[in-house]
Amino acid sequence: MFLQDFWYAVAWDHEIKRAPFGRTVCGEPIVLYRQTSGAVCAFEDCCPHRLLPLSKGFLKADHLVCKYHGLEFDENGRCVWMPGQEGVRKDANVRAYPVVEKHRFVWVWIGDPAQAETSKIPDLHWCSDANWIFEGGTYHVKCNYQLLVDNLMDLSHETHVHPTSIGQQEIVEAPIHATSDEKSVTVTRWMHNIDPPPFWAANLRSFAKCDRWQICRFSLPANVMIDVGVALAGTGAPQGDRSQGVTGIVVNLMTPESDTTTWYHWGMVRDFQIEDRGLTFRIRDGQAAVFAEDVEILESQQENIERRPDRQLLNLKIDAGGANARRIIARELARTQAPGQSR
Repeated sequence: MFLQDFWYAVAWDHEIKRAPFGRTVCGEPIVLYRQTSGAVCAFEDCCPHRLLPLSKGFLKADHLVCKYHGLEFDENGRCVWMPGQEGVRKDANVRAYPVVEKHRFVWVWIGDPAQAETSKIPDLHWCSDANWIFEGGTYHVKCNYQLLVDNLMDLSHETHVHPTSIGQQEIVEAPIHATSDEKSVTVTRWMHNIDPPPFWAANLRSFAKCDRWQICRFSLPANVMIDVGVALAGTGAPQGDRSQGVTGIVVNLMTPESDTTTWYHWGMVRDFQIEDRGLTFRIRDGQAAVFAEDVEILESQQENIERRPDRQLLNLKIDAGGANARRIIARELARTQAPGQSR
């Protein structure tokens, strides 16, 4: 049910500390911790002895110790001590996952370790660029991850779900342009000569007419980057000159926990007023409030889907981005689950 041979964002880097941290990714319980060197370890969250989650254990130097009987595992997942034994049984090791820190996140590879090339980590270069500033958070959402992808690839919902912050009638009135290839989908919407909504008016520092853009890009396994912003109307933003405007990239990383729950890592990276820490946290808190409105919608949607298993989602023209993303996910699942293919 999940795409395996991909990097998934498990947590923000600051969340992984000198203590066991448990998180389920694609149905697989994982325990992570930080070594004294600062490096991160990621193991199957299950002691092979009596199957207690190792996330309930504790650290002994760089070794993870099971809280039940004290089995001790080194930074490679090898059992190095067990009680009442002469030596250590060779079948008592735990699975280690490839793990990398990059772009403010900790990434874990769920599939074949031999395929875990760091070059396959999603391109979030803005998050590590000194000319941009990035902050965000995480929501645990009780819905399938593809509903989140649908939501983010069709921003026409902003008009009705977020009317006091980023929504406006012009969004649903503006046409979209959707393109796709085998692994990605892009949906572009431009709104010309309109009043900026409250959020963007505050950051543009003007209520003058503006040109507004929303460019949503889905990429496998479940990531959506949204290039958003406004510029003073007629100053060339549609042609590529955004100097009279403000730009943000909304980062959305969906990490499936189960078929009906998702770890949703979100944030906004911007290239304006990057020294203003107060603004950074005001944007983060405002974004958190906006996404909380989405969570309410998505969880209610998931409840109805489960109540009505005989119903199918109806696609309109506005759903082109999400529908294409679902096709790409389905095609990739079929390919990787075909006989002779890796999961």
